[in-house]
Amino acid sequence: MNDLYYRKGFGLKTEVAGALVDDYHSQIVDRIRSGDSTLCAGDLTIRLAKEFGFCYGVDRAVEYAYQSREKFPNKRIFLVGEIIHNPHVNEKLERMGIEIIYPGDDGRFDFACVQQDDVVLIPAFGVRVEDFATLREIGCVLVDTTCGSVLNVWKRVERYAQDGVTAVVHGKHYHEETKATVSQAAKYDGGRYLIVRNMDEADLLCRFIRGEPLLTDMQATFGHKVSEGFDFERDLNCVGVANQTTMLASESLEMARRIGEAMEDRYGADQVDEHFRTFDTICSATQERQDAVLELIEEPLDVMVVVGGYNSSNTNHLAKICSERVRTYHIADASCIEFESGAIRHKPVDVEEEAKTNDWLDDVTRIGITAGASTPNNKIGEAIERVLMTKGVELPG
Repeated sequence: MNDLYYRKGFGLKTEVAGALVDDYHSQIVDRIRSGDSTLCAGDLTIRLAKEFGFCYGVDRAVEYAYQSREKFPNKRIFLVGEIIHNPHVNEKLERMGIEIIYPGDDGRFDFACVQQDDVVLIPAFGVRVEDFATLREIGCVLVDTTCGSVLNVWKRVERYAQDGVTAVVHGKHYHEETKATVSQAAKYDGGRYLIVRNMDEADLLCRFIRGEPLLTDMQATFGHKVSEGFDFERDLNCVGVANQTTMLASESLEMARRIGEAMEDRYGADQVDEHFRTFDTICSATQERQDAVLELIEEPLDVMVVVGGYNSSNTNHLAKICSERVRTYHIADASCIEFESGAIRHKPVDVEEEAKTNDWLDDVTRIGITAGASTPNNKIGEAIERVLMTKGVELPG
């Protein structure tokens, strides 16, 4: 756009490399990776998923934040919401003097504090079209760390809007990424969207598409998750599927399949292409981490530990996958492992409140470890060290 907008950093990769290593590197994680993803200590075997932790998009976003601080040491730097869903990373940025602008109770951002001479970081999730426009009007320096996988979904939603197709987005309506994604539809006259959270909602949508008289149920379920002026009878005649990149990949694909079948039942196989579109907008990093954990839980494990922020969508989905096959504990960080008491604090699947389980490592000899795409290696390493301490075994020399 101009010299006030940056999407490729500032060429300061070397200058910030040392700080990134100091803040997020883990020797124990490197050691396990180099040992066929396995660590044996005493009678304990720890298996690390082959893909875990920071993905390319998160790595890039965090690096660009560090580059921005290096490039503009004397400027005020703001961040629109959390750069990723990991409290330790966001707290570190705040300690570097980067001020986070949190949304209000209505979910909207107030940029009254931002001035023309300031620098503003756009997080990996991206921002809504209207927020981007406001920041451009202010004339501040924008450093855009929006993930490339998210941009791919945006392009798909834009194309739907251009072609008069309603975007059906598999996602969480309150999530920053989904808010930014559906706002792309509003860039075009008549752009429409509907957000579907899970398979139950998808099945309701499919039944309505097939012609069941469920308008009241549709309004109750989706009324707060559709574009302004949405008409359920009119705007579901032609739909295209997209997804929040951190959703459960298998669920996104199954949802698209069911919606496609419903459209075929409604309009016939020879007409379905005129009423239904779908494209694979699954994030490769999300898919790789889910595939890796599926491979890991094929092995005989007593316990899985999933490390990552409780508000991290992709981390929650990893925990859900694991819990279907093995006893699983989703922990925010190593402090959840209370090695002195032998207890663990964790977030059960589909539950908001943290739970506590005592003696969780009794009779456990094989542990699997993975982490969400927003979890840095040092936090994974700290969790592994706590596990060893709880079991009373030392890291082999």
